[in-house]
Amino acid sequence: MYPQLFSVGPFTVHSYGLMMMLGFLAAGITAYYGFKRRGLDTQNLFILVFAAAVGGLAGAKIDYLLVNAGEFKNDPVGTVLSGAGLIWFGGFLGALVLSLAVMSIYRLPWAKVLDAAAPAVAIGYAFGRIGCFLNGTCYGRESDLPWAVAFPNGAMPTDIAVQPTQLYSSLAAFAIFGALLVLQPRLKRDWSLFLVFLIMAGAERFLVEFLRFNRDGQLQARVVAVSIAAAAGLTLIWVLRRPAVKEAPSRAYP
Repeated sequence: MYPQLFSVGPFTVHSYGLMMMLGFLAAGITAYYGFKRRGLDTQNLFILVFAAAVGGLAGAKIDYLLVNAGEFKNDPVGTVLSGAGLIWFGGFLGALVLSLAVMSIYRLPWAKVLDAAAPAVAIGYAFGRIGCFLNGTCYGRESDLPWAVAFPNGAMPTDIAVQPTQLYSSLAAFAIFGALLVLQPRLKRDWSLFLVFLIMAGAERFLVEFLRFNRDGQLQARVVAVSIAAAAGLTLIWVLRRPAVKEAPSRAYP
């Protein structure tokens, strides 16, 4: 679609990078209010957002390299350094692992932080998928639907009209974001809001994968998505039935 929006001298603004920046900004603002709502120290927010960004990019690239081992074998340096090739599941896992490590270092309550971050992740993902649409990647199968789109100038060019699955995912993520905001006052038990997010996000990804263009790792994505949703559902039942557990107080980073 529009991988490059405009250039000023040697500086080029890429649509995917811009949407990622807007996604992190929207996620940070949303997380800030989530922290305030749960009485968490907002001074910890910057280091957590930074950890999530670094872990997310690293995890997304590692997942891509694992799925596309042949591409890495042919051009290891170029594949690693390329800005392309990012898989959401790996990014989510990488962001989660590094964020949990930071939470442990600063003694932040995992459950409260993840509940505060759930709507933030949803809205960040929504902007990211708009970036995929503008970049002309992650599209769906060939289609004759009225809203089907071709990406002749995309990062993965195609002159054939395809389903804009990026926009399906983005709209679903905005809907998940809204649902989490509505459920937030009702789900008072720690972990519950984050687990509801995992259920809805896993279900969304599982369904949209049936419309995606055939690619390596598609079966993996379906299996991981349905496994996340199912595991989160079972854990949510356990969380809602178990006695409440007090968490240690948080402290701000130096």
